Amino acid sequence: MRPDYCDETGGGGLPVPMAWMYSEYIADELLVTGDLMEPTTLEFRAGRDALALTIFLSDGAAAEELPAVRVDELRLLTAYGVTWRRWVCARLEALERPTPADGRTDPDLVMARAAWRWLEETELLAADLDAIGPQPWEALGTEDGEAQVWTPAWQLGLPLGHLAVHLY
Repeated sequence: MRPDYCDETGGGGLPVPMAWMYSEYIADELLVTGDLMEPTTLEFRAGRDALALTIFLSDGAAAEELPAVRVDELRLLTAYGVTWRRWVCARLEALERPTPADGRTDPDLVMARAAWRWLEETELLAADLDAIGPQPWEALGTEDGEAQVWTPAWQLGLPLGHLAVHLY
């Protein structure tokens, strides 16, 4: 049974999100090389998705290697803050109607949007970095009394990706 949507270039195959997959590969390699987190954790996935999204949206998916200029750009783009979230939203909106010249096909954008949706909607339990001297009753079931809060996955993944880029 043929799928409903095929590549219209005459090849008759399914469209493959190569730009997204390459961005994800680069992000995965950076995080594995940095050895910051077990690859089986949700935190690792958050870091990989945040870094892959940054690479993809910064037009870095086409690069064969990460030259020093690209690494510096990734360091700036992944610097923690609300500006990264706004930048991602603006770039995704700008890519709403991709043109053939920019090399981004619909499957790439679908994958990037799915990653962003997961980063936005998934909350992970993390140490509350804003807590000053946590009180025992504020801890959420931790044995050591460390205050924890539920936070969107991108807020954990972004600093992890940033650190991986620094360690590259």
